[in-house]
Amino acid sequence: MTTSSIASRSGDVSQVNAKKVDRSDLRWILGLYGTAIGAGTLFLPINAGIGGVWPLVMIALLAFPATYFSHRGLMRFVLSGAEQGDRDMTMTFKRHFGQTTGSLLTIFYFFAVFPLLLVYSVALTNTVQSLLIHQFGWSPIPRGWLSLLLMGALVLIARGGQQRILKTMSLLVYPFIIALVALGLFLIPQWKGEFLTTAAEPINWHHMTYTLWLAIPVMVFSFNHSPMISAFSVAQYRRYGERAEQKGSRMLAVAHLLMVVTVMFFVFSCVMTLSPANLAEARDQNVTILSYLANYLGRPVIAYAAPIIALVAISKSFLGHYIGAEEGARGLIGNRGRGVDLLVSIMIFIACWMTATLDPSILDLIENLGGPVIAVLLFLVPMAAIYSVPALAKYKRAPSNLLVIAVGLIAVSGMLYKFLS
Repeated sequence: MTTSSIASRSGDVSQVNAKKVDRSDLRWILGLYGTAIGAGTLFLPINAGIGGVWPLVMIALLAFPATYFSHRGLMRFVLSGAEQGDRDMTMTFKRHFGQTTGSLLTIFYFFAVFPLLLVYSVALTNTVQSLLIHQFGWSPIPRGWLSLLLMGALVLIARGGQQRILKTMSLLVYPFIIALVALGLFLIPQWKGEFLTTAAEPINWHHMTYTLWLAIPVMVFSFNHSPMISAFSVAQYRRYGERAEQKGSRMLAVAHLLMVVTVMFFVFSCVMTLSPANLAEARDQNVTILSYLANYLGRPVIAYAAPIIALVAISKSFLGHYIGAEEGARGLIGNRGRGVDLLVSIMIFIACWMTATLDPSILDLIENLGGPVIAVLLFLVPMAAIYSVPALAKYKRAPSNLLVIAVGLIAVSGMLYKFLS
């Protein structure tokens, strides 16, 4: 498909400045940020800081290259199909790997992303119910009605299409970024040197390697926005044509830089406020870092901020993952059209509403099972395509490929170990 043919559908590509970041580009950047940075960020300081200074420093150094190069590889994979007329990632799976393997990867993709919507549905219902009861003093709302209202609102937003999702997410991301940075700054007067003392201790290489092995998967999925990459890639190709890879790479770099800077500042500020013993206690209590800090510091403002931040984080992550789940469902059905899209939306709504109402205890199992599958699809499948598909052969010699493969194998093995242990 040529650039001129794309221009006939989506406007004159030649009139679009690929070097300038306009409102549409900014919405996509914030949408990528919003999909990746969710409630899991509130557990990252505990998981990343529990091993002391040096594992945390290593994670901070790895965060940008590992997550940026992996998502760029997935974008390149999708773009290689868009150039041939494919409309999403599931079609590209089948084009590059054949009907059987492609269908299997589509199933993997759906069951990696869709269960996360169920997790977010339960988490959102629990967060709102807790906020209404403990912070606003309301009586409990029947869970079925509350989840019906929440899931209905989010699915209706999602039914408005990508642009409405992106607009909503961009509105939610601004206060979330401000809140993360403000909380990091708020904690600076509470900083102590106790956490830094671990840097002077003799390095236990076995312990540090083991800590990194289990922490890298947490880091990877704290910055994961793979469910949004397919829609993002196709949208950039429709807009920028042959310059989509260059433009998309720049936008990904900006999004990941924003993610890493804001989140790692928040992480470092939290761990500098606490000691390794405090972090271990927070892990044992299985609470977010804000919940622990609220009790540890005795500051009511944090207790009020925690559920509101979590509410915003979960809502925007739900919307971002909805795009991937809808895409996977359409790929499974193998059909396109307004009727199919409506059917998929109804099925997703019913599944999310019922799960949020029932509040099952198997959600951790579902989330942990989906983790390794996402790691395979994000890190290893695009690399396999680069070394086997002629359309991607030009990327074979990129040094970043080795890093993506290595981090992918570490992430998959680490998650499988935690799941099976």
